[in-house]
Amino acid sequence: MPVARIAVLIVEDEPLIRLNISDELSSLGYEVFEAPDAHQAVTLLNRHPEIQVLFTDIDMPGNIDGLQLARLVRSRWPPIKIIVTSGKHYFTHADLPVEGKFVPKPYSSAFVVETICDVMKM
Repeated sequence: MPVARIAVLIVEDEPLIRLNISDELSSLGYEVFEAPDAHQAVTLLNRHPEIQVLFTDIDMPGNIDGLQLARLVRSRWPPIKIIVTSGKHYFTHADLPVEGKFVPKPYSSAFVVETICDVMKM
């Protein structure tokens, strides 16, 4: 399925999970940026204004978790679409602190792509 060149920032502390979803999205034509934690994610967001979607895990090392990162992104970069993921927590759309989507782990790359397409329509 061809996609418009959408820039996605993947924030995941588990290298194999991050690599897997990054490779899948890249192979489908997405421009992918990767960060292992919120601090590096903010650095990438400052350097790459073309980022359109944040896909972040909730539980990460450091003093900023994925929900706090989502709030920060919503306040500093309002146009960026937000997708939150976790294998330990479950949220509905209404439970999220920002407008966005929740993807439970484990997830398929097809489901992530579908979710990206959904948020890009929001």
